[in-house]
Amino acid sequence: MISRIDLRGAAFPEGGIDRDLLPRAELDVEAALEKVRPICDDVRHRGTAALIDYAHRFDGVAIERVRVPAAALERALAELDPAVRAALEESIRRARLVHREQRRTDHTTQVVPGGTVTERWVPVERVGLYVPGGRSVYPSSVVMNVVPAQEAGVDSMAVASPPQAEFGGLPHPTILAACALLGVDEVYAAGGAQAVAMFAYGTEDCRPVALVTGPGNIFVAAAKRLLKGRIGIDAEAGPTEIAILADATADPVHVAADLISQAEHDPLAASVLVTDSEELAAAVEKELDVQLAATKHVEDRIRPALSGRQSGIVLVDGLEQGLAVVDAYAAEHLEIQTEDAAAVAARVRNAGAIFVGAFAPVSLGDYAAGSNHVLPTGGCACHSSGLSVQSFLRGIHVVDYSREALAEIAGHVVTLAEAEDLPAHGAAVKARFDWKVPPSK
Repeated sequence: MISRIDLRGAAFPEGGIDRDLLPRAELDVEAALEKVRPICDDVRHRGTAALIDYAHRFDGVAIERVRVPAAALERALAELDPAVRAALEESIRRARLVHREQRRTDHTTQVVPGGTVTERWVPVERVGLYVPGGRSVYPSSVVMNVVPAQEAGVDSMAVASPPQAEFGGLPHPTILAACALLGVDEVYAAGGAQAVAMFAYGTEDCRPVALVTGPGNIFVAAAKRLLKGRIGIDAEAGPTEIAILADATADPVHVAADLISQAEHDPLAASVLVTDSEELAAAVEKELDVQLAATKHVEDRIRPALSGRQSGIVLVDGLEQGLAVVDAYAAEHLEIQTEDAAAVAARVRNAGAIFVGAFAPVSLGDYAAGSNHVLPTGGCACHSSGLSVQSFLRGIHVVDYSREALAEIAGHVVTLAEAEDLPAHGAAVKARFDWKVPPSK
């Protein structure tokens, strides 16, 4: 069911591994751009009417309005299963503990007497938070988007999630309940590219936002790419992925369970095991068959995901080669199930999040570790980070120089301006000294 890639004995070129050797889903965001462009243009020009039409076309739902009434949010929270509410409250509590520590403080550096540069950290004024809804319901994604935005000090936030025919055209009630728990009262029944366009351009009901965050399907990713610049984005998140670096000490039951846990998200989800133990590989293959016999979503999600080109077992010669492979892969989620897992994890450079040892499965991070589960996919973890308080903050430099402090450096400023053939830059400094610039020290 799951393929093998044998890299044992391979001589990796200096500078790293060819990523094309590793499992990866085919995800053509560029092709999807042409599909989402007319949708986004339509929302720009017709606003709410376009959103209502797309709800009927894509979601099979007839709705009269897009904004979720306050009464629906209150009802969803009142009717929420007490056990689910308790779990969400604990997830929120732990996420706040972690994200509150990420908040940066302003810092002033005295460059010279009378000359300072202060870095102020200012939250984005208004954000749009996307919560997917399709094969599964993701109240956890409400938590992961809203908590860092709140801890950053964002004043205005709106949540969008696809309308559901089963719930009268509203988003799933558990998503609505999570919004209510977090005090978010601006929620829209809108999904896909049209929701991103709503955030970017605004409609009669929804004011435009400055930043859009949250995972989604390929059309959400394409809309983010199309509208980036008009809005800021967190990332073009694609199908979820897990990589597990394991040696002979790993328990094949744990490894198989974790591979399946990500495969149940989507047929395009990626599950990759990197190991130097052929015995572990064989045991995991057998265990996959055993566990699939006792789980849901096998034929529509898990089996296609595990048998797809994006998943596989990669055999390597040893730990060093294994580390090279997982760094090249740059997984959204990376589990380390090896001897001395903490030491091995400390050597990893590229991953969205790292899960250390036998008792830190990705599922923990999905819900209640306190970490954020909105993470870079498709190898983007080599240059991008997961969602955090920093995602919602902007650093602004405040430059404050006295006349004396400017006079001290003015000669160098004029010299550099003239070296760049920008004499007016130098003139702007000279004007403050009656065109007489003292030489810089």
